Amino acid sequence: MFTGIVQGIAKVTEIIASPGLNTLVIDFPGARVEGVTIGASVAINGTCLTVTRQDGTRLYFDAMQETLRLTTLGELSPGDTVNFERAARIGDEIGGHLLSGHIHTTATLVDIARPENNVTLWFEIPAEWEKYVFPKGYIAINGASLTIGEVRENRFNVHLIPETLRATTFGSAEQGQRVNIEVDSQTQTIVDTLARLGYDRPPTARS
Repeated sequence: MFTGIVQGIAKVTEIIASPGLNTLVIDFPGARVEGVTIGASVAINGTCLTVTRQDGTRLYFDAMQETLRLTTLGELSPGDTVNFERAARIGDEIGGHLLSGHIHTTATLVDIARPENNVTLWFEIPAEWEKYVFPKGYIAINGASLTIGEVRENRFNVHLIPETLRATTFGSAEQGQRVNIEVDSQTQTIVDTLARLGYDRPPTARS
């Protein structure tokens, strides 16, 4: 499990393509690999991956074909930066909300607004997932637990403070890029349960 509190930014140094998988070689800040073991779980842009090898501050991860298809990991290139979080341990503070590291879908960054001292990012999510997106609800974007601001049909925004921009890759986000999305598990359970009972969320009117 993960908390959705991104622990830092790491850099992709190499991608080794093999039949059915890509091996991602990622260089981490030195202090962040202390105590890491082979088999440990690390969320890379919100996707739970397993450490298969360590070479100093570089960790190796195998991303299977299905993972590459369902997430943005297949779009990474050497030199790209990623958000990371090592798996939570018993006793860790849950500063965000509990995440599984299993990506549900991807979204596209469609607009960036930069008012003074913060940034607002607008994302467009596939229509079938908008039923889980509510104002003031939780969502994980590239592994960061964030509070949803406004929702307009299948678009929503999040407001980011300078510290979030500094500590994550959102500080260099560009319009048009895709991101990994994990919807809040409690919201998903409630919405799906109500749907089974016949209390579907009314469809959003389209213009």
